[in-house]
Amino acid sequence: MTRASGETPPGLLAYFSAHHAEILHWLWSHTWLSVLPVLIGLAVSLPLGCLATRRRWAYPPLVSVGGLLYTIPSLALFVAMPSILGTKILDPVNVVVALSVYTVALLSRVVADGLRAVPEDVAAAATAVGHTPLQRLLRIDLPLAVPVIAAGLRVAVVSNVSLVAIAGTIGVPELGQLFTNGFQLSSGGPYYPPIVWGIVLCVALALVLDLLIVLGNRALTPWLRPEVQR
Repeated sequence: MTRASGETPPGLLAYFSAHHAEILHWLWSHTWLSVLPVLIGLAVSLPLGCLATRRRWAYPPLVSVGGLLYTIPSLALFVAMPSILGTKILDPVNVVVALSVYTVALLSRVVADGLRAVPEDVAAAATAVGHTPLQRLLRIDLPLAVPVIAAGLRVAVVSNVSLVAIAGTIGVPELGQLFTNGFQLSSGGPYYPPIVWGIVLCVALALVLDLLIVLGNRALTPWLRPEVQR
């Protein structure tokens, strides 16, 4: 996509009006590509974090492997996924799997740290009143670890919103396409509307998802609310 020489480019609002259906489709794709890996990563990280808490020997390798996985460049992982999974280069599954790897690398340590932060006297009291290990995990340990896990989720979801945009460079349809289009349309001179819309929508999406996690954290930890503490 290029701009013809001498052609007057549409402004910011005119660009959105002309391409709103396409932009909203990309926004929806960007949203689920950002959120689904977080849900998958959390589902995988919970048992890994529990294992690292119950078995002390598992914590160091969990942290080390997670750190190594997080250093893999996202673009390289997106390109490598089709060969690993046997999918097409533009298949959104590549993005979901790649970002799930990053999310597990981040959240598994967060879950383990949250569970390890539960006071020993609280854990001992729960055991003393007859809770089985599973009951203690579900009724005591995980609820008390929610604030720590929520903090990790906030980092993961905001990172995913940013990383999904990189997938636009290889043609996956999401908000990253706006940056690619802006670059292509700037061949005849600077043209910023698609780039501005891409930045604004990515930031807005990150803020909305972050707010949802904050509200979820408040709903799951009513004992931390100031009005409850008074």
